[in-house]
Amino acid sequence: MGLLEEFWHHKYWLPPGATWEDMKDSADVRYPKPQDLLLCIPGALILIIVRYIFERTIALPLGRRLGVRNKPRRKAQPNATLEDFYNLIGRTPKEEDLISLAKQNDLPVKKVETWFRHRRAQDRPRLMKKFCEASWRFIFYFTSFFSALALLYDKPWFWDHTVCWLSFPQQPLLPALGWFYLLELSFYCSLVATLPFDVKRKDFKEQIIHHIATITLIFVSYCANLIRFGMIVMLVHDASDYILELAKMLHYMKWKRVCEAVFVVFAVVFISSRLVIFPLITYYYFVTKFQMFLLSCLINAFLMILQLLHIFWSYLILQMVFGVILHGAKRKDARSDTEESDRSEAEDLTKSKE
Repeated sequence: MGLLEEFWHHKYWLPPGATWEDMKDSADVRYPKPQDLLLCIPGALILIIVRYIFERTIALPLGRRLGVRNKPRRKAQPNATLEDFYNLIGRTPKEEDLISLAKQNDLPVKKVETWFRHRRAQDRPRLMKKFCEASWRFIFYFTSFFSALALLYDKPWFWDHTVCWLSFPQQPLLPALGWFYLLELSFYCSLVATLPFDVKRKDFKEQIIHHIATITLIFVSYCANLIRFGMIVMLVHDASDYILELAKMLHYMKWKRVCEAVFVVFAVVFISSRLVIFPLITYYYFVTKFQMFLLSCLINAFLMILQLLHIFWSYLILQMVFGVILHGAKRKDARSDTEESDRSEAEDLTKSKE
């Protein structure tokens, strides 16, 4: 048996007693096939192109009309030595490096320090870029959540999770659910592809872990025909994302009071969906009603990773809610850019989840 055949052996992907023969297509019944997911590659490319067009033709003019303005920034004076150090060694030199660079350029240490501060400011993402990114994600998450809700509200297994496992794995694939799965996978693949170019947040590593876990769960749940369970998990996770992106847009528009109100709504929805509904209902039915085998153990591990991220992000959200809204503390983005932010861009809102 070859390596590929061993990888796809039913003993890894299906519960004991089930084989791939049980999931053969017939004239009127179709089951998920791993090769279907290859469409996520052109799907991700199409989404990147659509995003580019959307941000340039819709989000950018909309941001200008709503009063989003980039704050003018002082440019660092041209200096080849300092520029080489900045690009090749580091953006934030240590004290000994500052002294050495000051001697090389016959400049005061304070001036060298100021040069690096201005130079870092040049590379920070502008407010309009943040607004455009938030607009794109708001449109996608909003569409995704309510589309999933429309697809699932009349399904008996949506209201009674025990029905998710009836006749598994011989559950025919509904075309609409298959296309929705492909869209979600394409979107997260596009997010991974654009990570180096998007606004970098302090939880950049957590974002990567989240995207990898999500892509893995979508892939394996589709191949093993866990579509019903996967759709419920995606719906629960999408419930709060569009609200956060809306709060970010309002923040960049300087609508402070409305922004804070929307953020409170986001906090309530995020914590109730991620720390209550997901672990106590969705996850509970998975580990107690579903037969455990190798693949389900892998899914369980990645679901636990997501839950740890939920706890981490919930902690940041609660910091914002109690530290800023209730106590009137100085507002600062708990997921701001890695470098120091403009004062006007760093106030009033924390972004506590991807």
